[in-house]
Amino acid sequence: MPARNDAALAFLKTRRSRPAKLFSFPVPTRPELEEILTAATRVPDHGKLEPWRLIVVQGAAFARLADLAEARARELGGDAEMIAKGRGQYDLGKLAVVVIASPRPSPKIPVAEQQASAAALCFGIVNAAEAAGWGACWLTGWPAHDVSFAARAFGCSAEETVAGIVHIATPPEDGPDRPRPDLARIVTWVEA
Repeated sequence: MPARNDAALAFLKTRRSRPAKLFSFPVPTRPELEEILTAATRVPDHGKLEPWRLIVVQGAAFARLADLAEARARELGGDAEMIAKGRGQYDLGKLAVVVIASPRPSPKIPVAEQQASAAALCFGIVNAAEAAGWGACWLTGWPAHDVSFAARAFGCSAEETVAGIVHIATPPEDGPDRPRPDLARIVTWVEA
C-alpha cells in the first residue's frame, strides 16, 4: 500500500474558501509568495509546456485595473451594477496572482488540457497559500472574460485567457462553512 500523508489529507478535507472582500493586510512578502508559487507550479504541466504565465498584482495596480474595468463597462453600455461588479475585486484587492492560460502549439497536447493545467495551477496557488497560513480566494468576474479588458489589463494575446485571479492576504476569522457536495448524489461507481 502506498504511504499516506494524513496531514495533507486533513488539510484538504478541512480547507474552506473565504471571500476575498473580507481579506486584510498584511499580504505575503515576495519571498513568501515565491515559496507559494514554487509549490503551486508543481501541477500537471502537460509535457513540460508550462501553458500558463503569472502576473502578480499589488499596490496601485489595483486602482488601475478597477478604472480599466469601469471604462470597459461603460464602453459596453453597462449599468451601475455591471460597473460595481467589474470594479469590485480590484477596489478591494490587496495582492493577487493572475493566472493566464497560454496554450502552446503541440501535436500531442490539446488546448483543452493546457487550459485545464492553468485551472489546476489556480487551485494549486489557493492550496499552497492556505497551507502557508494565508487566506486565498480564486475569482474571475466578467472583466477577466472580456477579451478587450484582458488584453489591456494583462497583455493577453488572442490565444490567451484569464484562468483565474487568486487573491491572497490575511483571512478573516472562520465563519460558518458552506454545505459540501453529497458524494452519493454525484459519484457513479463503474466496475464492469
